[in-house]
Amino acid sequence: MKKIGFITLAILIYSAIVFYFGWSVWTWLEAFFSINLGIFMGIWFLVAYAIIIARLDHRLRTFSIIGSYWLIIMQYGILLFPIASILVWIFPEYLKLIGGIVLLIFVLIMLLGTYNAFSPVVRKLTITIPKKGAAVDKLKVVVASDFHLGLLSNKVHLQRFVKKSNEQNPDLVLLVGDLVDDDPIWFVKKGMSEVMKQLQSTYGNYGVLGNHEYYGKKIPLLVEEMEASNVKMLLDETIMVADTFYLTGREDLTNRNRKELSELAPKQNNLPWFVMDHTPSNLLIPERAKVDFHVSGHTHRGQMWPNHLFTQRIFELDYGYRKKGNMHAIVSSGFGFWGPPIRLGSQSELWSVEIKLEDV
Repeated sequence: MKKIGFITLAILIYSAIVFYFGWSVWTWLEAFFSINLGIFMGIWFLVAYAIIIARLDHRLRTFSIIGSYWLIIMQYGILLFPIASILVWIFPEYLKLIGGIVLLIFVLIMLLGTYNAFSPVVRKLTITIPKKGAAVDKLKVVVASDFHLGLLSNKVHLQRFVKKSNEQNPDLVLLVGDLVDDDPIWFVKKGMSEVMKQLQSTYGNYGVLGNHEYYGKKIPLLVEEMEASNVKMLLDETIMVADTFYLTGREDLTNRNRKELSELAPKQNNLPWFVMDHTPSNLLIPERAKVDFHVSGHTHRGQMWPNHLFTQRIFELDYGYRKKGNMHAIVSSGFGFWGPPIRLGSQSELWSVEIKLEDV
C-alpha cells in the first residue's frame, strides 16, 4: 500500500508541474494569438507522458523520441519557469519579452547540448603500471561506456565511435556497460552489428553489462548480438589475454547475486590485472584487491548541468582519472546519452589510454 501511495503522490506532483508549465506556455502564446486551452492542454499532457506511452509497444517509437526531448523541458523548466513567473508578476507588461527569453534559452540549450552529444572527443592518457610477467612493454587501450544504442543514440553515432576507436590503433577495446538503451531491439532492427563488427584491435574487444541491460530484461539476446558483433562479453569472469594481462568483467551492481571481486581475482599475481565494472560504486575494494587498471562508466558526469553536483556527492570518482594507491581508475562520461540527446557540462567521449608496462 505504501508503494501505491508513493506512486500516486509522485504522479500527482508530476502532473501539477506539467500543468504549471503548460499554463505558463499557454499564457505566453495567448499574448500573440488565441488558442483553445483544452486542446492545448490535451496535447501538452500527451507530450508530457509520451515516454510512458512509448513503453506500451515498440511501434510507438515516435512517443519515445518526443518523451526524450520532453525531459529537457522538465530538467530546465524547473529552473526557468519559476523565475519567469516571478518576473512576469513584477513586470506584467514584459510578458512577451520574458517568454521570448525563456524560449531563446531553451533553443541555446538544445543547440549546444546537441553539439556536445553528437561531437565526441578522444581523451588521451598515459599511465605506467608494473610489468610483472607481461609479454609486451606497452598497450594502447580504448575505453568507452554508456552508448545507450537505440533510436537517438543510433547507428550513425556508433559509426562515429568505431571510426575514432580504429584511428587510435588500439591493442584492446573495453566497452564498459549500458551498450544499449534497455532493449536491444533497435540494435538488431537497425543492423548495428554490421558497424560494431568493424571495430579493430590487436587482442580483442570486450564488454560488460550495465544497469540498463538489466532493465531491458533481454540479456541473452544482447550477449548473442555482441558476440556476433565481435565483442566478447565478460559476465563475472576473468580471462588471461595474450599472456600479457588478466581481464575481469563484472556483472553490474544491479545484479545483487554478482560475485565478489575476490572470487574473480586471478589465482596468480604474475600479470597486470584489468577490471571492468560499469558502476564505480566502491573503488576501495578493487584497490585493496590489487587491481592495476579499473574502468567504469554509468555516471554520464551528470549529462546535463547541474546534475554533476549530485554525481560528485554520490561517487568517490564520478568522472575522469585518478590514481588510488597503486590502482589507476577511469570513469568515463560515456559515448552516448540517456533520454535527451543533449549534453551540457559533459561531452560524448572515448578514452585512449597508453599503458606503459615497466619493471619495478
